[in-house]
Amino acid sequence: MSDYDVPAGIDVLRVFCGPDGRHGNALGVVRDGRTYPDEASRQALAGQLGFSETVFVDDPERGHLDIYTPGLRLPFAGHPLVGAAWLLDLEILELPVGDVYARQDGEFSWIAARPEWVPPRTLEQYASVAEVEALTGPPPGEGWLYVWAWEDEAAGRVRARAFPRRNDRIVEDEATGAAALLLSAQLGRALNIRQGRGSQILTAPAPDGTVEIGGRVLLAGAGLSPSL
Repeated sequence: MSDYDVPAGIDVLRVFCGPDGRHGNALGVVRDGRTYPDEASRQALAGQLGFSETVFVDDPERGHLDIYTPGLRLPFAGHPLVGAAWLLDLEILELPVGDVYARQDGEFSWIAARPEWVPPRTLEQYASVAEVEALTGPPPGEGWLYVWAWEDEAAGRVRARAFPRRNDRIVEDEATGAAALLLSAQLGRALNIRQGRGSQILTAPAPDGTVEIGGRVLLAGAGLSPSL
C-alpha cells in the first residue's frame, strides 16, 4: 500500500491486472467529490496525480461520477468505470452519456457500455505481434491510436498497445477499456486482450449493441497524508 503518495481520501486502484495480479492501469478515485468542488480543482488534481484517469465520486449511492485525464475532462472512459464499480460495489453508474451497468463475476469486474459513447480512437491492425511489441514509442501522427494484432484469431486473443498522443504525461496507456470496447464492436466478437506490459482486458458484445468490458481490479494504495 506504499507505492503511491496521494492525498487523504483518494484510493489508487490497478484496473485490468494480468492473471498474476501484476500490471493494470493505475486509477485515482476521489471518494468524496465535494473535496474538489469545481472543474478547475479537479483538473488540477488529475494533473498532479498524473494517472491516465482520475475519477471523482459525486454520489456514491447513485454512482454519479466525473472523469479526468491529466489534461481534460472525459464523458466516458473504460478503466475508471470498471474500477469505480468494483470499489463502490455498484450495479449502475451515472454518466452524462447515460447509465452504465456493472456486475461482478468471480475475480472479474464488468461494465456494459455503448460504442457511440467512446471518444474518437484510431484502431490500427498490425500484421504481427512482433510489430506491435517492437514499437519504442508512439508512431508519428496525431490523435488517439490503438495498435493491435492477432495472437490467436481463432481464440479471439489480441495483443495491443495504446498511445493517446495528446501532449500530456501519458505517452502510452497501460490498459484501455474504451478502445477495447470499440475493437470488440468493430470485430463483432468477444476478445481476450493483452495490452501494455501485461494487462488483460476481456470483452463481450451483446445483442442490444452494448459491449461488456471486464478485468481484475486491485487496491494499490490509499491516501493517508494531507497533501502530495
